[in-house]
Amino acid sequence: MELAAGRNRERVSIDLDQPGTVADLVRSDEPGVVRYAAVGDWRIEGAALLARSVDRADGSGARRAIIDLARIGQIDTAGAWLLHRLGERLAEAGATIEWTGVSAPARRLLDAVAIEAAPALARADRPPLLSRLLASIGRPVAGAGADIVSWTSILGGVVAAFARGVIRPRRLRVTSIVHHLERMALTAAPINILIGFVIGIIIAQQGAFQFQELIGPDIIVVDLTAYLALREIGVLLAAIMLAGRSGSAITAEIGSMKMREEIDALKVIGLDPNEILVMPRIVALLIALPLLTVLVDIAALGGGALLLKLYIGMPFEVFFDRAQLAYMSTLLAGLIKAPFMAVAIGVVAVSEGFKVKGSAESLGRHTTTAVVKAIFLVLAVDCFFALFFAAIQF
Repeated sequence: MELAAGRNRERVSIDLDQPGTVADLVRSDEPGVVRYAAVGDWRIEGAALLARSVDRADGSGARRAIIDLARIGQIDTAGAWLLHRLGERLAEAGATIEWTGVSAPARRLLDAVAIEAAPALARADRPPLLSRLLASIGRPVAGAGADIVSWTSILGGVVAAFARGVIRPRRLRVTSIVHHLERMALTAAPINILIGFVIGIIIAQQGAFQFQELIGPDIIVVDLTAYLALREIGVLLAAIMLAGRSGSAITAEIGSMKMREEIDALKVIGLDPNEILVMPRIVALLIALPLLTVLVDIAALGGGALLLKLYIGMPFEVFFDRAQLAYMSTLLAGLIKAPFMAVAIGVVAVSEGFKVKGSAESLGRHTTTAVVKAIFLVLAVDCFFALFFAAIQF
């Protein structure tokens, strides 16, 4: 290749395949101008000697500093770092930097080094703490719009894939749906039953303890346990458990596929990821959450009945006779919320899985984000239905 050297535009031919030449940094001075010419091969083998030459470089008193690379031979990243440091030292001395004789490979290395050095300089001028705090709050708020667009797109793709499956039943992946349903509902049943049982005991105990001075506490405690368990606590506990257990698993699975480019491979061979990956999982969630809600409700009522039997001696017949008044309407109020919560959990989990980049750190971050967002949406759905049911007096 040919490189221009200095003002006289001398042409120097460099053969990068020939044995390397001794690296050096040569200084020459003119009135108000200091010139540093890089000579030889600026490679890692001579970095120690070159670093001392760069550290001795001084641009004090010069208005302009010229760094001439016309006589440079081979250069690697270490050499580019040293030249970048030379430019910084001369700039700190107040000189205007001018680069001459820079070859295309050297320019690419110098640009890459400058980009990598930029964050370190930016960190030195960090904005005030209040600005950073407000920015950390503002970014998620600004990203909420992008999340809504992503969720809507995923939900639309699932509806379209399910519609194609209904029109052509052979495309409906029943085996995959059953597989995910087993993982989400059957294997999760024991822990949900246990939690429902414990929550029923807690509600009944607190009700009996707080209302023991009132007239007729038995009826109040039964109503409290039945209405809370069937209308609110049962579906909330089941949804939160599903978000933490199955939602995180969905994000991790799809994120791992994204990292290994398996999703891109599906698109290349003409398969729709929404039909293959997303739709079976969300349909399984739609079936699993109402089932788990019923199990939690039954366990909560059983725990409440057992506690009142042991705590205040209430017969089981009295408890369930009174609880029957709340069975259908209150149970229905809880079950109506379940499909909406299931869709929220599935859409958020899938969306965060598709956002995973090519690192384990990204996978862990988006899995955590999926659980947090899903639980927030579950609570938002519950709040909406509480206000809606109150408005229609249901």
